[in-house]
Amino acid sequence: MLIKRIFLATLALSVLLSAGCGFKLQGSYSIPEQLQTVSLSSQDEYSELTRLVRERLRLNSIAVVEPADNIPTVRIISDSLDRSTLSIYPTGNVAEYELIYQVSFAVQLPKAESQRFEVDIHRDYLDDPRTALAKSREMQLLLKEMRNQAADRIIQTLAATEVN
Repeated sequence: MLIKRIFLATLALSVLLSAGCGFKLQGSYSIPEQLQTVSLSSQDEYSELTRLVRERLRLNSIAVVEPADNIPTVRIISDSLDRSTLSIYPTGNVAEYELIYQVSFAVQLPKAESQRFEVDIHRDYLDDPRTALAKSREMQLLLKEMRNQAADRIIQTLAATEVN
């Protein structure tokens, strides 16, 4: 019985201390009230990035509605994957790439000027020509991870957007 009370007291104390210091679970953002309802547009409405952003908006209790004049709009302008050579083998083949996933998006508030943002995600990628099939799968997983991070950064940017 005493052990149970000590456990509950310790648990209550840790909850109070973590709440008192402003601790929030990762992924829980304080989105401004004016951005609680948005429309989401993209050149490709069915792209993986658009789907991930829509999912993140809903997870953060942001209603995604059809475009209207009095509704803020999040517009995904473009996303691209580039790579640059970091190192080469003595034979002249590329040994390592840097992958750069770039996303450009804009937030248009009603009766305000559009705010444009850029998100860059960087990853190193080792390329071994002897394991081409495995490397293809690894590239797909890296790109998926980079898209997830880009979607998270878009939500973080929305949380930090200044709304007048």
